[in-house]
Amino acid sequence: MNTSTLKSYAPEARQAFITAVSAQASRLGISATEIQPAQAQGDVLLIAGQAFPLTINESRNKLVERVRAHGFDATMDAVAYTWFNRFVAIRYMELHGYLDHGYRVLSHPEGLARPEILDHAADVELPGLDKAKAIELKLDGTQDEALYRLLLKAQCNALHQAMPFLFEKIGDETELLLPANLLHSDSLIRQLVEQVEETLWEDIEIIGWLYQFYISEKQDQVVDLRKVVKTEDIPAATQLFTPNWIVKYMVQNSLGAQWLATYPNSPLKGQMEYYIEPAEQTDAVNAQLAAITPSQLNPEKLTLIDPASGSGHILVEAYELFKAIYLECGYRQRYVPQLILTQNLFGLDIDERAAQLTGFALMMKGRADDRRLFERGVKLNVMALVDSAGFDGSALAKGVELSEYGLKPGDLTELKRLFEHATTFGSLIQVPAGLASSLPALKQLSEATSQDLFVSEALKRLGPLVQQAELLAALYDAVVANPPYMGSKFQNSVLKSFLKDNYKGYEKDVFSAFIDRNLALSKPRGRLGFMSPFVWMFILSYEHLRVRLIDQETITTLVQLEYSGFEAATVPICTFTLQKKNADGQKGSYVRLSDFRGSQNQGPKTLEAIRERSCGWFFQTAQDAFKKVPGSPIAYWISEQEFSLFHNSKLLADVCSPKKGLDTGENDFFVRHWWEVSQHNLTVETDGPRRWVPYNKGGTNRKWYGNREHVLRWHHDGAELQARAKRRKKSSTIRNPMFFFCESFSWTTISSAGFSARYSPEGALFDNTGGSVFATQNSFPINVIGAFINSAVSRRFLSFLAPTLAFQIGDIAKLPISSRIYRLLLDAEKGSAQCVVCTRTDWNAYERSWDFQSLPFLTASSGNAHTLESSYTDWITQNRDTIAEMKRLEEANNRLFIDAYGLSDEL
Repeated sequence: MNTSTLKSYAPEARQAFITAVSAQASRLGISATEIQPAQAQGDVLLIAGQAFPLTINESRNKLVERVRAHGFDATMDAVAYTWFNRFVAIRYMELHGYLDHGYRVLSHPEGLARPEILDHAADVELPGLDKAKAIELKLDGTQDEALYRLLLKAQCNALHQAMPFLFEKIGDETELLLPANLLHSDSLIRQLVEQVEETLWEDIEIIGWLYQFYISEKQDQVVDLRKVVKTEDIPAATQLFTPNWIVKYMVQNSLGAQWLATYPNSPLKGQMEYYIEPAEQTDAVNAQLAAITPSQLNPEKLTLIDPASGSGHILVEAYELFKAIYLECGYRQRYVPQLILTQNLFGLDIDERAAQLTGFALMMKGRADDRRLFERGVKLNVMALVDSAGFDGSALAKGVELSEYGLKPGDLTELKRLFEHATTFGSLIQVPAGLASSLPALKQLSEATSQDLFVSEALKRLGPLVQQAELLAALYDAVVANPPYMGSKFQNSVLKSFLKDNYKGYEKDVFSAFIDRNLALSKPRGRLGFMSPFVWMFILSYEHLRVRLIDQETITTLVQLEYSGFEAATVPICTFTLQKKNADGQKGSYVRLSDFRGSQNQGPKTLEAIRERSCGWFFQTAQDAFKKVPGSPIAYWISEQEFSLFHNSKLLADVCSPKKGLDTGENDFFVRHWWEVSQHNLTVETDGPRRWVPYNKGGTNRKWYGNREHVLRWHHDGAELQARAKRRKKSSTIRNPMFFFCESFSWTTISSAGFSARYSPEGALFDNTGGSVFATQNSFPINVIGAFINSAVSRRFLSFLAPTLAFQIGDIAKLPISSRIYRLLLDAEKGSAQCVVCTRTDWNAYERSWDFQSLPFLTASSGNAHTLESSYTDWITQNRDTIAEMKRLEEANNRLFIDAYGLSDEL
């Protein structure tokens, strides 16, 4: 779908709708600064001297309560979105012919500005429509605006019967804020009709995209703040519309794979373009799989849940797959939609507006297959979780004899406690076994009635709490989700504490906890599909999750997107499917898209890999092999030989010392470029007093030598740094002082240009952002260490030990050291030294500065106007022969280690 039109329309529509409903609230004496009193006189309600029908009093009171409870801006935002949703829903239905009366409500089939329904106001049939009033206004000829509002409200009321989650009953407070001037040429309705071309409404996918772009401005605002996210902002901060091809992949390789495991000859396979045929397994693996694969499946009993359903994209795709399953089993199509919507599909979210769209999208899928669906009273298993703050369990316990239902007051107390922060924790909430056993009785209680006003209100609020508890306590055959991504530094205190208490080991990011929770939602033989950041595959923070998946579950398929392959988020993404329960030795299938830049290439290249497995980016690996590598990274693309190298070799940390450096806590005070400091205060001496000393601090991508630009204020051997930090309450850390002023190879910890290490002579300190490795007694010489970590072999290993932009000490420490290296120590040391000397020539001027000689490119008049970077550029131009020699030396170094490790020349 071409979304450029939607991308420009929806954010502007949000502001326009908020402005419009705020103007209506202002007419009613409600604004961000004050709420004016309303006085009833006869059959009118006076507000700020203006008369309104007394019949609006109750709805206005509800609106006032809502504003006081949630704030004016939040209320206007919510109501604006409700009306936006309704107009979008009506627009979709009128273009698809789903409105029973057959007339367009927002537009005209002949392109006229006047909505078609106005022409048929006298004979249109809508529940609750005051026909006499409609005819009166129609005959008047000057009351089109009033007539249209009457018809529009009646249309919303008619749709309430089929979709109460989106269209509340007439009289709701949102009715009061229905925007004005709906027939004007620049009205909200005209903008919707004219700016979003009709062809875009052909696919239900438009609903999700409109939602994504509608909240995009709010999302940008929340993300740009880069601070703890408030509960009400969590949806905007975390919801992303999942690309269609990824949705297909997840659903087809979870629910679809489950069906095909039982029925391998099913024609369903031909309908699933993103389904990945399982790898050929050993007899032992096949025996294990046979033991956990049911001999038959009843489609009416199969269940799939999306516990972070957003606007319903995953559930819509699952609907299509369930329909194909039912039809394959011989069901008549007209009976299928109701079965799918009531028996098979389940969804939960923390955003009520998103849940509304999910419900609408599913109803539209069903309506396309059953023209009488709206009449069947379908009750969807999709809902937005609600907090329990408004539930008065004590009032209910006093007004109802709980023992008649087999309940105790403690059950109500536990239910209220469980959902106190439901809109913050969402589907991460786990229903205790004791409360789960009481749910049938609680459901029976929630369906009771009472004449007591307080008891009746408590029963009304009990229903949703019981329903969401039932959904969270159930187990599902398939769990598919694009869970929210939120790192610990953005989690509010309530959420952070909850994750720490309930998801130890998974609390680094909400998505990690979601994966653990969703495994608990799955049946013992269930299937799961996820889209998530791919950091869990590699980095230390997610080792607990990684090891759990490797040891206890089975990664059946995985697609790793190129680093920027998902345009909707600035996080590296993967999508994968799991089989509940580990099958020892089972091979999974993997697609690696690292070489295909751009989101437009990810789906097509995945299809190419699925169809042609010899393409070069399709791999099949048994996950047990991952445990041979320290930290168990999901390095599916490396060879058996490389796995064996890790299994049978020492690690770099065994033969030398990779170390973190110091943090000053106040770089603005302690760190300078060397040209900013008086030369008589500079020293590289390892003995004697030091004032300013060389300081390795990362920097640009330079290999073998360079980036020796910074100096550190080191008065009294660092005592000043520690004293000042304590006095000014700054966070400073002096690490590994035994390695201070020792020669080393240093690198930049965060680099988008890849890993490169540089030789640092004696006399320098090193920063935490410039990790360093040191030779120790009985270790390799420092130049041998440098030769290895700068080699193509090291780069190959770092592609999965450190696949992100960060090259941490722990990642470098895990590099395997082949025993064959010992045979080439002299050659490696010589080659490394030559590389250092060759690269060092462009830094000669810098080196002379330590002998207090003036620099040729820094004159007294120019100061630091010419930087080392410009000097380096000049050097490249003037020293092409040196550069060619440098390349020859690097190639020789790479060849040395490739041969030693017995690896492919492709490195």
